Amino acid sequence: MPAYRFTALDAAAAEQQGVLEADSARGARTMLRARGLIPLQVEPIVADGPSSATRRFGRRRLNAQELALLTRQMSGLLVSGLPLERALGALADDADRAEISDLLQGVKSEVAGGHSLSAALGQHPREFSDVYRALVAAGEDSGDLGAVLGSLADYLESSQQLRAKLVQAIAYPVIVVLVAIAVIVLLLTYVVPQVVGVFQGAHQKLPMLTVGLIALSSFMRSWGWLLGIVLLLGGVVLRQALRLPGPRAAFDASMLRMPQLGRLIRGLNTARFASTLAILTAAGVPILRALQAAIDTVSNSVLKADAQEALALLREGSSLASALSLHRRFPPVLLTFIRLGEQTGTLPDMLQRAANQHSQEVQRRAFTLVTILEPLLILGMGVIVLLIVLAVMMPIIQMNNLVK
Repeated sequence: MPAYRFTALDAAAAEQQGVLEADSARGARTMLRARGLIPLQVEPIVADGPSSATRRFGRRRLNAQELALLTRQMSGLLVSGLPLERALGALADDADRAEISDLLQGVKSEVAGGHSLSAALGQHPREFSDVYRALVAAGEDSGDLGAVLGSLADYLESSQQLRAKLVQAIAYPVIVVLVAIAVIVLLLTYVVPQVVGVFQGAHQKLPMLTVGLIALSSFMRSWGWLLGIVLLLGGVVLRQALRLPGPRAAFDASMLRMPQLGRLIRGLNTARFASTLAILTAAGVPILRALQAAIDTVSNSVLKADAQEALALLREGSSLASALSLHRRFPPVLLTFIRLGEQTGTLPDMLQRAANQHSQEVQRRAFTLVTILEPLLILGMGVIVLLIVLAVMMPIIQMNNLVK
């Protein structure tokens, strides 16, 4: 829906500015009059350059870091006593990017029109997730929106820190693999043909390793492009297949069965699930609604199916710990903390402890896995380069022996 920037007068003849979404400029004026405002100017927001469509539809206007910072700033303003509408206006004025300013102006316009903040955020689902909006709604219901937003900012910042540490852990192995592939392809397609061409002209019997290297080099030069296309198409087919429930469930189940990677995936999903459920229940969100929102944060389809089944059992009167322990895929530590929380009435605290423990476990396992992978990758690259060097040097050694 198009966005329009407006200037209008309220009942006290004070000038109001903001952004709203409407089907047309006439519809925007109608919405302003319905709010008791007299529209003075209504202009469509048109971004400059060919990237406007990409900026509006192709990606989120708020990244994870900006969302966490915005939430923290809004919490601080509300806790200090500033009204919500003025807080949104102040954040819009101080925004670093025009897209964020327009977004906040649109939210402010909805709030000024009588909508709740959670309803206003619901107009922008790409930027504000279901969990985010559920927490905002819980804060509005409790009358302590500032404190709830502070907890939400803590949750967003901890999630971002965990994600950053995981990216940092896997960055080096990925770089090593890409460099190794580039070096091997360069050797096979450019260096090896120039060197072994001399041996082919000498009409001497070449070692099997050299013959194999020449054949592989010829294949890469002649059919390397076809191999690249096949790999690309294979990746596209695999990606499309993983969107189907059956193949995706089989793939996710196989990932969970892998010795080290499976534990890492289970721990990461468990930490995200427990942290979301903890912050929602602490904010006063009903357990069924909180559990459904927490389920949406689980990326592994097998674990998500187990949690969905637990939600159905919870509706029938089962305890959360018993429902989640049905298939024994969630870690026992999480189930123990949940059982203790249900028995003592401290479920949010116990869930947060479980989330913190699994977050630390994920970081430890990630760095352990990387520590194992780094020397293996370097060793594998060294062996491949050694084989190429031997394939090139063995004919030279044979020629030297014949000359002697």
